[in-house]
Amino acid sequence: MKKKIYKRIHIIGSVGSGKTTLAKEISSKLGIPYYELDNVVWIRNKSGDIKRTEQERKEYLTSIIQTDSWIIEGVHNEEWVSNCFNSADLIIFLDPKYSIRTYRIIKRFLKQKLKLEKANYKPTLEIFFKMFK
Repeated sequence: MKKKIYKRIHIIGSVGSGKTTLAKEISSKLGIPYYELDNVVWIRNKSGDIKRTEQERKEYLTSIIQTDSWIIEGVHNEEWVSNCFNSADLIIFLDPKYSIRTYRIIKRFLKQKLKLEKANYKPTLEIFFKMFK
């Protein structure tokens, strides 16, 4: 029996569930590029992030989905992400215990504040508390 190779993978889960870590690991093993949905929503800029318009966001995500292989991860499950789900060969839902997610969120925040871990955003207390919602 032939082993199925997935080339379009969508990973979804809450903050701290391990989406980015898993996406990086699969990307490394399979040689498939991975994309964070947060970076589809936001244009990262040293002087401050700029939110893409709905049209820009849609066009950017469509350009990713139309490629032969990808790993897309994020918490987003709104309508604008539906094509991502529909185009995926495999959807992975991560749902670890709340205590594990809480530990990971706190650990990430502290590492980012101490500049031990790179953040795509400025790690503020406001963002920190939003991660628990």
